[in-house]
Amino acid sequence: MINFNSINNNWCLFLDRDGVINHEIKGKYVNTWSEFVFHEGVPEAFRIFNRLFKRIIIVTNQRGVSKGLTQLKDLQTIHINMQETITNKGGRIDAIYFCIEQDDSSPCRKPNTGMALEAIKQFPDIDFKKAIMVGDKLSDMAFGRNLGMQTAFISNGRNEINAIDKSIDEVFDSLINFARALPADKL
Repeated sequence: MINFNSINNNWCLFLDRDGVINHEIKGKYVNTWSEFVFHEGVPEAFRIFNRLFKRIIIVTNQRGVSKGLTQLKDLQTIHINMQETITNKGGRIDAIYFCIEQDDSSPCRKPNTGMALEAIKQFPDIDFKKAIMVGDKLSDMAFGRNLGMQTAFISNGRNEINAIDKSIDEVFDSLINFARALPADKL
């Protein structure tokens, strides 16, 4: 279980993108901004995160680029527009790291820790022991565990995941409900 009472503004939040922040397209990739649709409550969740976390970082596997299905410029447009939308609604994203590699052995591809190691180069104040990884796949949870983070799994109504998996500390049905579980007295 996540010790919510220990969370304060020295903590860092790592989030996956597809399936957590935005809807996934079953059997496909989100290739353009016009295909990107926020999950309900996401801007509100980021307003809450903005008030509590020192760093808010997106770490996302995006192999559609190396498969030739997503153009790198379209991925960058998605990230610029996502960040701008969240900022305009009172939230914040400090950095977005993405891995376009197809090979699961790539150091940057979750559950490998390359994107987090890039983040700590940019933000040396990050302490992985004071961090939470939020994702919707077991590879996200393993990424967090590999770094000593606490983990929150977002199910978005899917029941096929084994919530007793040892890499999962908490399960929430949406990002907004995770945000609402954070200690309100510290916001």
